[in-house]
Amino acid sequence: MSQSGEKSILERIASGDQQAVSDCLDRYGRLVWFLATRYNKRHADAEDATQEIFMEIWKNSGRFQSTLGSEETFITMIARRRLIDRCRRASVQPETMQLTADDAELSDLYVEDQAELTDEAMKASECLRKLSEEQHQVITLSIQQGVSHDGISRKLGMPLGTVKSYARRALLQLRDCMSRTVMVLNAAEGNVR
Repeated sequence: MSQSGEKSILERIASGDQQAVSDCLDRYGRLVWFLATRYNKRHADAEDATQEIFMEIWKNSGRFQSTLGSEETFITMIARRRLIDRCRRASVQPETMQLTADDAELSDLYVEDQAELTDEAMKASECLRKLSEEQHQVITLSIQQGVSHDGISRKLGMPLGTVKSYARRALLQLRDCMSRTVMVLNAAEGNVR
């Protein structure tokens, strides 16, 4: 239940409230559609994914706990998991199609983008390793698992102010670390050219 004592949309769905299903579509339809279109190039695939996501949301609505995070976070996590599963299934059975010269150029750009993303992920991972154990725990729970600061406080047995302080300092350290890494790499590239 929310702080005002009202049930959340997901809690209402779990209790069998038919109006809550419509409310869920109205409130979170754009979010789910946005995510579905990011993972699916074809409109029809995005529509199918959106349907699957909402079915999964309704099926798992009873698992939502407002103390661990917001409804939006819960729905986003279900959507991402479902979309990643769809991508994995699709990669097992690739579609065959004729490639044009333009497609080959796009493919080269895609490979460059993927390499850049991999490089960024390695930099981020290195920066994460530089955080203190407490900061790392707070950031992992907050960003990767979607747990609220209040939930982290209870889970780790830390005062809420300490959790917020660790989160803020960790994000500042990560930002500084990532920007320093980019400056060092840019300087190195300048020396190579």
